[in-house]
Amino acid sequence: MRTFIIGLLLTMGCLSFNTVHATVKLPAILTDNMVLQRNSEVNLWGTAQPNHAVTVVTSWNDKKYKTQSDAEGKWSLKVSTDEAGGPYEIEFSDGEKKVLKGVLLGEVWVCGGQSNMEMPIKGFVAQPVQGAAEAIRESYAHPDIRIFNVGRNRIEELQDDCKGEWKLPTPQNVADCSAAAYFFGRMLTDILGVPVGLVTSYWGGTNAEVWMTREAIQSTKGIDMEHALQPDENGFAPQSMYNGMIHPITPFTAKGFIWYQGESNRDRAFDYGKLFVSLIQSWRKAWGNDAMPFLCTQLVQYRYDGMEYLSLPVVIEGQYYAAKTLNDVYVAPTTDLSFPSIIHPPFKREVGERLAGIALEKTYGITGFASESPKYAGMEIDGSKVTLRFEGMADNAEFDAVGNNFSWVDKNMKVISVKGFEVAGENRKFYPAKARLSWPVSDRITVESDSVKTPVAVRYAFRNVIEANVMTGMGTPLAPFRTDTWEIPEHELFKK
Repeated sequence: MRTFIIGLLLTMGCLSFNTVHATVKLPAILTDNMVLQRNSEVNLWGTAQPNHAVTVVTSWNDKKYKTQSDAEGKWSLKVSTDEAGGPYEIEFSDGEKKVLKGVLLGEVWVCGGQSNMEMPIKGFVAQPVQGAAEAIRESYAHPDIRIFNVGRNRIEELQDDCKGEWKLPTPQNVADCSAAAYFFGRMLTDILGVPVGLVTSYWGGTNAEVWMTREAIQSTKGIDMEHALQPDENGFAPQSMYNGMIHPITPFTAKGFIWYQGESNRDRAFDYGKLFVSLIQSWRKAWGNDAMPFLCTQLVQYRYDGMEYLSLPVVIEGQYYAAKTLNDVYVAPTTDLSFPSIIHPPFKREVGERLAGIALEKTYGITGFASESPKYAGMEIDGSKVTLRFEGMADNAEFDAVGNNFSWVDKNMKVISVKGFEVAGENRKFYPAKARLSWPVSDRITVESDSVKTPVAVRYAFRNVIEANVMTGMGTPLAPFRTDTWEIPEHELFKK
C-alpha cells in the first residue's frame, strides 16, 4: 500500500509539474517558415495556462514582449516588425520555450475565391495552366515565397483555428499552389525584392454569401434577402466558409486581398455588386483596417446557358460597381483571356501578373504597369455615329503617353478589325456595330450600325461570349461595359 501511495503521489507530482510548465499553443497560421508583414505592428496570439504570464522575444530586434493569458487561457499581443528580411526566430515562453524558425518579414496577401482561384499550377483534369512546367521547374529560383493554404472547413460556428501549414516553394508545393496567387506573389517578390506570404482560402463552386457573415448579408440593401440567406444548390449555407476558413485567419496581419469569384452568383446577377461591396467592407472590418487594398479578377467569358445571354456581364458590372463605390478596390481585366468552352482558362499567369501590376502601382507606388482597363467616360452622337471617350487615355497632344492609348495591332502584330461592339436605338434592340479607333493617337472609338439610324446606347463585350478585341498599347484589354442603364429582362439575363 505504501509503495502504491508513493507512486500515486509521484504521478500526481509529474502531472502537476507538466501542467505548470505547459508550452504555449499557437494557431496553425503561426508556425515555422511564415511571413509577417514588414514595418508593421503585427498580431501574435494563442493559448497558455489561465492567468499565466507569457513572454515573446523577436530575433530581428531582440525585443521582449510580455502579456498575460485570461481566465480561459487566451492571450494576444502586437509586436513590431522591421524592414524585409530573415530568416528570424520568435521565442514564446510561459515556463517552457517554444521557438518558431525560418520566419521572414515581407509582404502578406490573402487570396480568396472559388475554383478559378483554387486552380493549381498543375491544373485540373483536362484543364492545364499555361506555363506550368516552367513555373514548377523554376520554383527554387523564388525562395522567398511562402504559401499557407487554409484547409477546407464549412461549419455553422465561428472557428478560432484552421488546418494548414506554411510551405516552402518546392516543385511539389508550387505545383499544388493556386496558380493565380502564385504568379501574383512571384511578380511581387521579383519587383519589390522582398519575401511574399500568400494565405490562400478558396473553395470551388461557392457563392459570395458563404464567405460573408450573416450580419454582412443582412446589412446589404436592395437584394433578394430571402434567397441570399438560404443554402445554395450544393447545400453550402451562408457564412459557413467564413466561419471555418476566414475567421480563423482574421487576426493575421496582412497587406491586402486578391479575389477571384462571382461565377456562382450568376443566378442573382443584379445582387452581386451590392453583396461584393458588403463582403469587402466586412473583411476589412474583420482585419481592423478599412483601407486594405482589395484586388478583384474580372470574370472571363464562358458560354454558361447560352453565349447570347447577359448574366456574366451583369456580374462583371457588379465587380466594377464595387471598385467605383469603395476606395482602394480595383479590377484586373481579363476580356482577352477567355476560353469560351472551358470555365477554368489556362491563362493564370496573366491573371496573377495583372493583379500584381495593379498592386505595384496602387499599393506600392511603382508606376508603369498600366494593368487597369480604360474606363468609359462618355459619348457623343453625330447622326448614326457614336464616339466613345475613355478616362485616362492619351489625347492628340500627348504623344509621349506610350501605351496609354488603344492599340492598332493585336498580339500577333496584325492590324485589328475592331470587334465586340453593339448599338441600339430607342427600341432597345442591340445590333452588331462596326467600330474604328481614332487617329493619330487612338484615345477614342467610333461605332455605328447600318441597322440603327439613330443610336442611343452602346455595349461592348456585353454577352456571356462575344468576340471582343480592343486593347491598349500595353496589352491591357478593354473591359465589358454599357452606356445604358436600362433594366435587363430576365429572359435576356439567362435561359430558364
